[in-house]
Amino acid sequence: MQTTDTVLMIEPIAFGFNAETAKNNYFQVEQKGFDTQFKALSEFKAFVEKLRSKGINVITIKDTLDPHTPDSIFPNNWVSFHKDGKVVLYPMFASNRRVERREDIIETIKEQGFEVAEIDDWSFPETQGHFLEGTGSMIFDHDNKIAYGSVSLRLDENLFREFCEKYGFTPVVFHSFQTVGEERLPIYHTNVMMCVADKFVVICLDCIDDELERSKVIETIKNSGKEIIEISEEQMQQFAGNMLQVNNNEGQKFLVMSETAYKSLDQEQVAAIEKYCEIIYSDLNTIEVNGGGSARCMLAEVFLPKK
Repeated sequence: MQTTDTVLMIEPIAFGFNAETAKNNYFQVEQKGFDTQFKALSEFKAFVEKLRSKGINVITIKDTLDPHTPDSIFPNNWVSFHKDGKVVLYPMFASNRRVERREDIIETIKEQGFEVAEIDDWSFPETQGHFLEGTGSMIFDHDNKIAYGSVSLRLDENLFREFCEKYGFTPVVFHSFQTVGEERLPIYHTNVMMCVADKFVVICLDCIDDELERSKVIETIKNSGKEIIEISEEQMQQFAGNMLQVNNNEGQKFLVMSETAYKSLDQEQVAAIEKYCEIIYSDLNTIEVNGGGSARCMLAEVFLPKK
């Protein structure tokens, strides 16, 4: 199953610009002159409401003030919940993001009627400077057991290959870049430049500068039987790659994205997506600008078996 009807979202209580992650997340811009937390919280609540109104099960858990975790609104980087009952914890680049890993969050998921068979802790390599930031860095095609990974400081290629071997995925490794000033710099997370859905893939192929790597990615997607819906680098900068397909309690599918992402798409792209599923979009501007992540980053999919 490529999609789930349950997502975990972390309600922010001290959201703000994280200088530690901004070192290699070129989407982040610190906004001043207003209450960032207040605006982020109202965006968060409106987003949750939209998802729930479509019949999607959203488990929300409040962040804690201590320790201070400005990026806790993006839980998909430190944890993933698998259909065999495994919960995986990941090694994180920024030290102030490592404290986002909370046992009580996993306990709350269990209390919601989900079964946890094992906690598989991969966090140790972070102490040696090796990182693999969950479904931010890895994009899973669950049905075809393929994992796409763009190499960056937050996706260590060896760790990625090791993970794929253990979990039975075929790794597709490539490098993706964005223009920052005059330079081509690595994109910090794969999930800002591509999204794999059940029957289609939204991807910014222009970000894959190496022609051989680009051809390999295109060939893999085509062989998996999915339609490629291409976005431009400019659209990618508007978070048009940062989308997630989910389903509701009746099995109806949706592609979730931010309003910024939606507004960047042209009519043909919208029509290509809507052939397959309805679009849900929400205003996440404050979260996107200060946090450098968008709708997909805010959603940790829960594939765990129900008790």
